Amino acid sequence: MAPLPPPGGPDWYKDAIFYQLHVKTFCDSDGDGIGDFRGLTGKLDYIRDLGVTCLWLLPMYPSPFRDDGYDIADYCSIHPGYGSMDDFRAFLDAAHVRGMRVITELVLNHTSDQHQWFKEARSSRDHPRRDWYVWSDSDDRYPGVRIIFTDTERSNWAWDPVTKQYYWHRFFSHQPDLNFENPAVREEIWNVMKFWLDVGVDGFRVDAVPYLIEREGTSCENLPETHDVLKFLRRRLDEHYTSKVLLAEANQWPEDVRHYFGDNDEFHMAFHFPLMPRMFMALRLEDRKPLVEIVERTPPIPDSCQWGIFLRNHDELTLEMVTEVERDYMYEEYARDPVARINVGIRRRLAPLLEGDRRRIELMNGLLMSLPGSPFMYYGDEIGMGDNIYLGDRNGVRTPMQWNGGWNGGFSSADPERLAQPVISNALYGYQAVNVESQRRADHSLLNWTRRLIQARKSSPVFSRGSISFLKPVNHRVLAYLRALDREQVLVVCNLASTAQAVQLDLSEQAGALPIEMFGKSVFPRIGTSPYVLTLGPYEFFWFKLRRL
Repeated sequence: MAPLPPPGGPDWYKDAIFYQLHVKTFCDSDGDGIGDFRGLTGKLDYIRDLGVTCLWLLPMYPSPFRDDGYDIADYCSIHPGYGSMDDFRAFLDAAHVRGMRVITELVLNHTSDQHQWFKEARSSRDHPRRDWYVWSDSDDRYPGVRIIFTDTERSNWAWDPVTKQYYWHRFFSHQPDLNFENPAVREEIWNVMKFWLDVGVDGFRVDAVPYLIEREGTSCENLPETHDVLKFLRRRLDEHYTSKVLLAEANQWPEDVRHYFGDNDEFHMAFHFPLMPRMFMALRLEDRKPLVEIVERTPPIPDSCQWGIFLRNHDELTLEMVTEVERDYMYEEYARDPVARINVGIRRRLAPLLEGDRRRIELMNGLLMSLPGSPFMYYGDEIGMGDNIYLGDRNGVRTPMQWNGGWNGGFSSADPERLAQPVISNALYGYQAVNVESQRRADHSLLNWTRRLIQARKSSPVFSRGSISFLKPVNHRVLAYLRALDREQVLVVCNLASTAQAVQLDLSEQAGALPIEMFGKSVFPRIGTSPYVLTLGPYEFFWFKLRRL
């Protein structure tokens, strides 16, 4: 009998620490150069000890891998390089035993052109599955709809030489979009969800949700009919399962993403994409304004819903939800090498973006763990892994996990030429210098510091469930905010500057409270009615629990 899912209420995701990884590049157990579920299962203790409570797996399905698995050829199988379905079930049980949940990818918008559905759809204009995709006799329908992969695609239409029609695709031309106007498609996607939920997964990160429906005269994004599809899937989910989560990838402005929560009848969670680049912007400008503005612009969401926040992930640091001036600034400051730029973003990991500066890495992680929402960490960022922007596409941020300083960084016993991706081997970020084994042994390593940071976050529900209010001192280089839940309050103060800063905070409403620094448990002077003065070193931050005696 499979173990029961980890404890927690229906809204467990609000308190979760998420960890995103690619099975292919995490740990290879059989020496074929490809990470697999047996290898991942052997590393679950490491992930649990980091403080993670939920894993997010990149696509694990059969695929021709023209888009690293997001071009799915079979929704209900495991890619043979990753192991068998039994291997996946064993991994899932092992994760649950350790108190961790698992969410997988649900790529709704499109399939691979090698999927059986599309092969049948393109075999004949009269095939029953023809209407599972979007076809046209010309490529001039839906004019003006933006192209997402601007580096590789010139149109959202691709020519099918077999049936002499064009098919619609919002991403790569080898990824035809499904036709969600067809009830049979909706029903089949529900069957896919049901299959994996019955296996035991705890939910789905749903890919590219704004693009499910097309209409003439529109941008073909965020259309009302899209919400009908999502409400259908959520209704089915609620009818048959409990304590499962749907997480939306909707790279839109926060007021547009708000609609994807619905009236608590669409997504439980959604990523806050516009927040991420503004965290980097505020750091480089040494000015809190971009970050404060986007958080204050974010509308309220239903009580049972939650934002997902992140610093980096498997994609580029997207700059779609910024102004052209802001985009030019980010390119100039974070991607001076044009090779680092891709589509409308920057293909770099966290540590290289911050030039390996431990102080800035810590500050950004401190923001990630203290701003409203559930934090998502990207594998390897906890040890400061680097990237290889010369691998092409976004593969440079998807290199093998660096476990030790030995052969292939401990990822695989295979010959280096056989690896799914080459390991990072340069002098600064190479596996000989940056790896789990060496950082485990050093108490003040980034890895052990990150563990302590996660422990501090988990010590108080104020971070996962509390409100936020910004203090706005004269010194714009200092970011300060109060997180509050019931009678509990935490004060967060961050120096965004590369130089030491002093700040006076108006804490008169908290007069009489005693600030307890949350990492060292040090007691700071009691707050009075006068401005509260703090000094902070370069990129330093404090978390204070405000105790009222």
